[in-house]
Amino acid sequence: MRRYGVDRLLTGTALASLTLALGLTLGSATAQQSADNPRAIEALVPMPEPANVPPPSAADIGTTTGTVPANSVATPADAPVASATTLEDKVPMPEPANMPPPGMKDLGKAIAAADAPIAEKLREIVTGRLNRIIDRKSERSAIEAFYAGRDYAPIWIENGAVDARAKAAMARLKRADTDGLDPADYRIPDFAATAPEALADAEIKLTMAVLTYARHAQTGRVHFSRVSSDIIYNLVPPEPAEVLARMADAPDAGEALGVYNPPHEGFKALRAKLAEARGHEGSTPLRIGGGPMLKPGMQDARVPVLRERLGVSSNADGTTYDKELAEAVKKFQRQHELSATGNLNGATVEAINGPRRDRDADIIIANMERWRWLPRDLGKAYVMVNIPEFTLRVIDRGNLAWKTRIVVGKPNLPTPLLSEPMRYITVNPTWNVPPSIVQNEYLPALQQDPDALTRIGLKVDYNRDGTVHIYQPPGDRNALGRIRFNFPNKFLVYQHDTPDKNLFSHDKRAYSHGCMRVQDPLKYGEVLLSIANPKDGYTADRLRRMFGSAEQNINFVTHIPVHLTYQTAFVDEAGKLQIREDIYGRDSRVLAALRGEDRRVADVAIERRDNPTRHQAVRFPQRPDAGFSFFERLFR
Repeated sequence: MRRYGVDRLLTGTALASLTLALGLTLGSATAQQSADNPRAIEALVPMPEPANVPPPSAADIGTTTGTVPANSVATPADAPVASATTLEDKVPMPEPANMPPPGMKDLGKAIAAADAPIAEKLREIVTGRLNRIIDRKSERSAIEAFYAGRDYAPIWIENGAVDARAKAAMARLKRADTDGLDPADYRIPDFAATAPEALADAEIKLTMAVLTYARHAQTGRVHFSRVSSDIIYNLVPPEPAEVLARMADAPDAGEALGVYNPPHEGFKALRAKLAEARGHEGSTPLRIGGGPMLKPGMQDARVPVLRERLGVSSNADGTTYDKELAEAVKKFQRQHELSATGNLNGATVEAINGPRRDRDADIIIANMERWRWLPRDLGKAYVMVNIPEFTLRVIDRGNLAWKTRIVVGKPNLPTPLLSEPMRYITVNPTWNVPPSIVQNEYLPALQQDPDALTRIGLKVDYNRDGTVHIYQPPGDRNALGRIRFNFPNKFLVYQHDTPDKNLFSHDKRAYSHGCMRVQDPLKYGEVLLSIANPKDGYTADRLRRMFGSAEQNINFVTHIPVHLTYQTAFVDEAGKLQIREDIYGRDSRVLAALRGEDRRVADVAIERRDNPTRHQAVRFPQRPDAGFSFFERLFR
């Protein structure tokens, strides 16, 4: 494909002939306009650089002087006719380093005459006042380089009118709500004007809207730091230069924009459910009212509504909670990981009702936003924790390898959101009590009862600098149980066994200090090690035989990513939308950021201070009137 590097090397007779040929093609009116406006000729045929091309000699120019008629070309009788091949033989192609930047496939020919004035106005905008239009330096620099590399030819305009590329991009921006975004964030310019300045302005505005959409689609409209300090993901926004190059080269700019949305099946499933939820708005299903627990044989006015919601058609108007209905309730409870008793309790009523339908769309949007925070590549094998579902899943090559119940952090001590690789397992772990627990729980307990730590098997090391280290040795009473799963992170959380097995029978399991307790840790270890260390042959029984009084680490040959997520809306294996309680209030904070006064800058990170007691060494208090510290008085 011919590029500008070739044209800029044209000299002498070849340049004059090509210029006159273009004059013949464009007609006398265009030739006259070009004579009046040298920049028009430059737009059509870039002039050679004076420093690199010697001035033409009289022999090059010939004897012709004055104005050459537009309909004639002066050619010496003995001059050979130059073909495209002989021209390229005489004019060497530029080195790859001098080629235009990526995204220039449509610049194989000169700028159309109708677009030359628009290109001139684009030059004025880009080189003169772009810094007053665009705040983000990365986007401003990319736009400057992109248009300079095109000699300021427009990308969204062809022959003075909006082109198919622009129409496809604008169509995508107008339906951004189907992607869980807000079309109001992407200003669609008006290309109806004909003045070059207005069209150049519209060109820049559409370019800005496209870059904003790509950024929002890939990393979200809300930066996680605006939601909570206990969320940390490695957000990777798209490179603006790459976005613009993709737009220039793509057959369909709308489809090219869509690729910046998360590729995960969980996100795509929610996107489909968002359309359904919006289609169902206003058609709210009947809700089951509150009341006492129902058992088979009991009478209750809620029974007909319950039959309708669960699809039990027999005896539709009866008010008896019969065996058939109880079996339908038990099936529902089993599907939703509730205690499958067949009795209608409050948790089951809440699950059947779900949030009011008019809020489903909002909940889905909040969850789609959080999907944008996750890595694009989750891993060939990975662990996915869904905190509001109290569930952990192991995914291997796209398939569910194993899942189990977990206990997560209390509402006031939430489990953080993060993605980190699991690196090793510890059998017979020592529990080093986090400073926050020592400060907030154990010090007050010690002040009330000096023997409190001893009774629960904790030991204390007193350091000379006045700090203390409280820990629990390995054993059956250890708070971490017999096995710990380590994915080092700034929040000091991990997954582990627990001696409190009874908590797994609860439907809502938010009881921990932030770590995750696993219902069947030995089976979990077997599944993980079969992926990470497949040649070592670890089984649950082999791990159990390692129980003892000394810590043993099993390092992973292949690290396995762990994703701690907060999915209050997700689509289950049967294709049904599931809604879970917003136990930490994260949905409401995401939606508030999306709709608040600062929504235009909500994707910009803010600084948050970490919990000062999370990592801080703990000192026991001292009495100024005593020679012994609080610790020394307790343990000397």
